[in-house]
Amino acid sequence: MEFELSIVMPCLNEADTIGDCVGNALRFLREHGIDGEVVIGDNGSTDGSVEIATSLGARVIHVDTRGYGAACAAAAGEARGRYIIMGDSDSSYDFYQLLPFVDALRRGNDLVMGNRFGGGIVPGAMPFKNRYFGNPILSAVGRVLFSSQIGDFHCGLRGFSKTAFEKMDLKSTGMEFASEMVLKAELIGLKITEVPTTLAPDGRSRKPHLRPWRDGWRHLRLMFLFSPRYLFLIPGLALMLLGLVFGAALIRGPVTIGRAGFDIASLVYAGAFVVVGLQAVLFALLAQFYGIRKGFLPADKLVKCILDALSMERVVLVGLLILFASLISGLYSVSMWMSADFGDLIPREIITIATPSAVGSICGSELIMFGLFLGVLDVQHR
Repeated sequence: MEFELSIVMPCLNEADTIGDCVGNALRFLREHGIDGEVVIGDNGSTDGSVEIATSLGARVIHVDTRGYGAACAAAAGEARGRYIIMGDSDSSYDFYQLLPFVDALRRGNDLVMGNRFGGGIVPGAMPFKNRYFGNPILSAVGRVLFSSQIGDFHCGLRGFSKTAFEKMDLKSTGMEFASEMVLKAELIGLKITEVPTTLAPDGRSRKPHLRPWRDGWRHLRLMFLFSPRYLFLIPGLALMLLGLVFGAALIRGPVTIGRAGFDIASLVYAGAFVVVGLQAVLFALLAQFYGIRKGFLPADKLVKCILDALSMERVVLVGLLILFASLISGLYSVSMWMSADFGDLIPREIITIATPSAVGSICGSELIMFGLFLGVLDVQHR
């Protein structure tokens, strides 16, 4: 590393504000005696932003792939500092007040997040729906899903070490890059802290690149994709357990809960719960497998052991056994029905055999297809 600190800014036509941001960042480095640089990740500006930044002494990295995340990742990847502080180049963040971030990084923190709600939001700096609904809700979801203590998941001003950045191996190219950084840091166990920071109104004369509804959904979607345990596994296991317990009770006879009575029709729904629950569990495993392979998710030891045990051959064999047993019991129920004259009504005994047989046939078939698809994903490639 050539410097202690690199201050990184993404840029796409920021001529109105890039000069102030670069100037404040350089003044901060100079007045605090920090050996550092300013790196701009330019996404194809055509308004003179590059010339302004270069004339002031910033180093510009030209990034062909469009997107906030692509610009930030490219600039951070080319940064020569031991520590990196990243912030938007729209004058909403004060690059002259970065000392709390630097101090926290020097104390050994891997990721230092700014908290705008703790530092102060100037009136007009954040839209009402973002300030009181969007950011608080998305941050709360992140804290629940990932056991995080971060209060402001989407603050654009944050610092991290170059080593931590390389460990996180970030993939997103859009605005969700900000969420991915926090989620990856939590998942791989990096040391994270927060410091208060301020947010000022956007200084540009044009509309911001941020689209609250679209980008908010992309952040939320990424959180769920990074948490297949909560998205698929836990709901699936709960649904399967409910279906199995309720179905086993109904096979023995009608069940009465309060004034409500449950019988054969409810047995069909219990079977549906088992089928849907199994699908969700299998989706959880596939999502985890795909996420690990693509680098979005860290290789969790427990999940890795489960996936290693679930070879294509083993899963297909289990599915075939379940399918075979279900077909045998199904044929038995059909023979019972054909060998006796029951009139227009099918006895309860036959339905209690036929329904689990149908559910088992579906689950066995799902396991076979899951195993085959797992084999496709597991094909080794260069």
